[in-house]
Formats: sequence, C-alpha cells, structure tokens
Amino acid sequence: MSGLVQTPDWIALDWGGSHLRAWAVVGGRPVAHVASDAGTGALDRDAFGPALTALVQDWLTEKRCIPAFACGMLGSRQGWVEAPYRTVPCAPLGGGLVAAPQTDPRLQVYVLPGLKQPRPADVMRGEETQIAGFLALNPGWDGVICLPGTHSKWVHVSAGEVVSFQTFLTGETFALLSGQSVLRHGMDGWDDAGFDDGLAQGLDRPDRLLSRLFTLRAEGLLDGLDPATARARLSGLLVGAELAAAKPYWLGQRVAVLGAGDLAALYARALDGLSVPVSAHTAEAATLAGLAAARAAHTKEATCAR
Repeated sequence: MSGLVQTPDWIALDWGGSHLRAWAVVGGRPVAHVASDAGTGALDRDAFGPALTALVQDWLTEKRCIPAFACGMLGSRQGWVEAPYRTVPCAPLGGGLVAAPQTDPRLQVYVLPGLKQPRPADVMRGEETQIAGFLALNPGWDGVICLPGTHSKWVHVSAGEVVSFQTFLTGETFALLSGQSVLRHGMDGWDDAGFDDGLAQGLDRPDRLLSRLFTLRAEGLLDGLDPATARARLSGLLVGAELAAAKPYWLGQRVAVLGAGDLAALYARALDGLSVPVSAHTAEAATLAGLAAARAAHTKEATCAR
C-alpha cells in the first residue's frame, strides 16, 4: 500500500491476540497500512498505548487528536479496556463504543463491543466487525458466513442481524497437535491429496477422529508416512469433523467464506465439494468496511480530548 502523504482522517485498527494491524484512512480510503506482532496476548494493560503509538507514530500530528476505531481482543476482559458483549439476535454493530485510556494526546481509541450467545454459550470479538463490513459490501445478503481461523465461526445472518453462531477450536487444535503433541515428530510441508483424504475421513466418521489422529503417528513409524501428507491429513481430519458438526449451518444454505489465504480457500473448496453454494471474500476488506460503518454511526460521540 502506498506511503502516507497527509495526516489521516482516522485510523482503523484490528487488534487480535497475536497481531496488531492499522490502516490510515483519508477521504474514506485506506492510504497506508502497518502491522506488528504486538498482539493482545503479549501485552500488559499499561503496554497497549505505547505499543500503538510506536506503530502509528509517523501518522500522528501535534495539531489535532486523531480518532481510531478498533475491533478485536483489545476489548476483552484481559485486553486494554473491556467492551461488553451484545446479545444475539442483533445487528453485528450497535450500542455504544468504549473509549480506551488516552495515553497520547494525539490519539484516541474507540473499541467496538463483541457479541454473545447465551445458549449454547458462545462469544465473538472482531468477527462481528467483519460480518458488518461484509453486509455493508453485500446489501440484503442472507445466509451463513463461515470465518475460518484459529477459532472458526459459523454465523447465521438474516435481515441484517446475527441470528446465531457456533465456534470451533479447529485452528488452535491443529496448531497444538502439529506443534506440541506426539504428532509433531512427523509433520512438515503440505500435500493437497493428503488434505482431501483427511477431509473425507473427518466428514464420514467424525466419531473416529481421536483414533485417526493417532493413526497418523503409527503410519509415520510403521509405513514411513510422508510428513507433508501427515500434516495435510491432520488439517483435513479436523476441518472435516468441523464441517460434519456444522452441517445444520451449511445444509440447504448459501455460504460466504470470509477469510484470508490458503485456509479460507480450503474451506471454500471443501464446501464446494459438498455442493454447497459458496463464495469467497477477503477478511481485510470486510474489516475495513465494518470499522468505517462503526465510525459513521458514532462520529458525534467519538471526540478526542486534548
């Protein structure tokens, strides 16, 4: 993205557990982008302000206070400032923003609240902004949104509201098993055929998941299973089991996969193989559109103090 040539009108922030991403917005268009690994999981509460200032220092000016609108885990109980959850069914965005402590007079951060579901208990932070942005970019859209990631989410959307959602620890489980379990000794690379094989097994018999996970280790020891095939099959097994459990969401529905990179493409390909009407969309565009919608709805209340 091109370098910043003027002071931004506002700053968009996506602050998750592992990364901080920021965009400078001028005239409704992002003109610069920076990122760091200063995720919320690595910061004490008093470190948030300095981490943000260090990242966007070049965008700030002594002449005025620039508002920033943020989504993600910085609004959690362990984050910078807690932004209470809103209860579904509801529009993905709404209710008041929460102002973070102002640690730099040139910058004021406003945090978007997440969503909660009482039964079955579930929560989201950050995804609600992506959903709002997707709906802003696709007016009148009804169906199911799949958001692959560390904690994959399936979200039923109707009439502009989040009706229900369900979260799966698929990505985190893959990271733990491939990097910290006994399976880590035979995991390296990627093989598409291995993923497809695991996907079919996970979909067909999700009740055998735990047994088939250890089979990966046994095949590596006894049959010399290729590490790339083993790693891809592990991913396929987990995604397949997730799709089997999420069937009430995607069966008979159109699905929008909202994500980035290879993982989103894998989900879209898997759903297409199940004859599900599926389309793929970028998470970054949706995040920016959602933060812009939040800013437009809260311009009057989002004022900087000097």
